[in-house]
Amino acid sequence: MIQRYTRPEMGNIWTDEYKFRKLLEIEILACEAQSILGNIPKHAVEAIRKKANFDVPGIYEIEETIQHDVIAFLTNVAGYVGEESRYIHLGLTSYDVVDTCLSVRMRDAGRMIVNDLKRLSEVLKKQAHKYQHTVMIGRTHGIHAEPMTFGLKMALWYFETLRNIHRMEEAVKIISVGKLSGAVGTYSQIDPFVEEYVCQKLELSCAEVATQVLQRDRHAQYLATLGIIASSLEKFSTEIRNLQRTDMGEVEEPFGKGQKGSSAMPHKRNPVVAERISGLARVVRTNSMAAMENVALWHERDIAHSSVERVIIPDSTILIDYMLSKFIWIVENIVVREDRMKENIGRTKGLIHSQSLLLALTQKGVLREDAYHLVQRNAMRVLDEGIDFKELILNDQDIRSCLSLQEINDCFDLNKYLKNIAVIFKRL
Repeated sequence: MIQRYTRPEMGNIWTDEYKFRKLLEIEILACEAQSILGNIPKHAVEAIRKKANFDVPGIYEIEETIQHDVIAFLTNVAGYVGEESRYIHLGLTSYDVVDTCLSVRMRDAGRMIVNDLKRLSEVLKKQAHKYQHTVMIGRTHGIHAEPMTFGLKMALWYFETLRNIHRMEEAVKIISVGKLSGAVGTYSQIDPFVEEYVCQKLELSCAEVATQVLQRDRHAQYLATLGIIASSLEKFSTEIRNLQRTDMGEVEEPFGKGQKGSSAMPHKRNPVVAERISGLARVVRTNSMAAMENVALWHERDIAHSSVERVIIPDSTILIDYMLSKFIWIVENIVVREDRMKENIGRTKGLIHSQSLLLALTQKGVLREDAYHLVQRNAMRVLDEGIDFKELILNDQDIRSCLSLQEINDCFDLNKYLKNIAVIFKRL
């Protein structure tokens, strides 16, 4: 299902064709560098660049016999190049090209994810301003607290998305490194110039120190960042799912013409896309744990990480790209039911103003504990008996002896809760 919605650009990065094309580019660049050093004749490099090619089925047919993916690739390429193929892979080990290739692919995928996040931030910022003054109830512990605005909720998500942009940009920077330093990273069979030349051409940095592989803390940071982004998207989606519940009904994710919500109940409009995002976040977070398990390898390298990365890195980048695309669609088209927001504000019969009353009493010289008791005893009657809170307050002689009618009315004024919203929105 996910594959149907995956953008072709992201999916293309993780195809066999893209991988082998990048591997071939790295091998040819290494040949160019060796030619500059005088280790390969220039005419051989020209022939390699002109004739080098591969076919994916042919590579896998060879691998079936020899059980080594890079040798199978090199053997297949040699069939196209001919005699000059003896210069390809000179002084290199397999993971010189494999890890450098993986860095290129992760960088390219990461840049796409950064762009996705920037699109999301723009949409959230626009919606934050649109609903800046749309009053709704705030909830803590799932219980009505004090009024806020729906725009403030969007602003909260906007700034979290900015932090995810910064995190992802840093993860892309950390993974944008290559290594062509030989079997244990000592450059024993290859000049460091080759690494510098290839990495410069690929717009990568050279790893300061490597073994046979790039160190997997880089990949773990990248996958952990994807895990954080997934968690943010789950957080946002869970809020939408909660607000769409029948007993709240304050927002809805888009529901298309002809869409159906239930095979049994024709009335259903379920938050299925938000639920899907929440579920997929669990996959991405789990993958980040696998990436952390990959950090500890035996000595200068073992192969325990390789099979894991072939699953978790493509899957996680594709999933995040998909999840961001779908969440952008939700935010752009979200249905906001302001009438239900206003209705829900009144559901607790004025209890949301309890703190205002508490503070008003303390400002009149009542001890905080005493003021708390005066307000709470009325609040409990509202919860137990369903009586209007303001009515009880107006009839409470202990409170009326401290607060005038106007002062009580001021405590129940919604506008007082929103007086500093503009201060927050200046930060956008």
